[in-house]
Amino acid sequence: MNSSNTAGRKAVVFIPILVACLALSTPLLAQETKPVQAVIETSLGDIRLELYADKAPASVENFVRYAEEGFYDETIFHRVISHFMIQGGGFTADMQKKPTHEPIPNESQNGLSNRRGTIAMARLPQPHSATSQFFINVQNNMNLDHQGGNQWGYAVFGRVVEGMDVVDDIRFVQTTTQAPFSDVPVEPVIIETVTILED
Repeated sequence: MNSSNTAGRKAVVFIPILVACLALSTPLLAQETKPVQAVIETSLGDIRLELYADKAPASVENFVRYAEEGFYDETIFHRVISHFMIQGGGFTADMQKKPTHEPIPNESQNGLSNRRGTIAMARLPQPHSATSQFFINVQNNMNLDHQGGNQWGYAVFGRVVEGMDVVDDIRFVQTTTQAPFSDVPVEPVIIETVTILED
């Protein structure tokens, strides 16, 4: 009888401690999954992003690294296709390609889709070749999503939350060919800087 009562008292003490521990851990869990906020300041206006480190950790870490190093400062949107996407983050205004870090793993299997307003990693035909360049979808481009098996897609890692009007202004600029590049804006659209916002 006494041993049973003692066990009961221990259980009563244990439960509030467990609840208290869970209450303390909940804000930490929420903080870990909170999107990273970033702003792309361009010569045509600002584009604010939220980046999903829980879904695309390598891509977000990569983008943040380049931003914090100042790599994107004075680069351009060098490829603009009005019915497709705007691409930047790799070339200077005189179309010189900047040296980059090593490529990152392809995260296109993360369940995020290339819909209008999302930002994704640009890459070469090889699936794991993305470095600094990114693009913003100006329409739904689900054909760029992972199609299963070894049919790699283009990894979405965030979306535009403010400034789609700026994105649309960029998508409709006049473009030309600067061999060997096509779809290059006649007047450079400058990425002045990319800022990662603190909480």
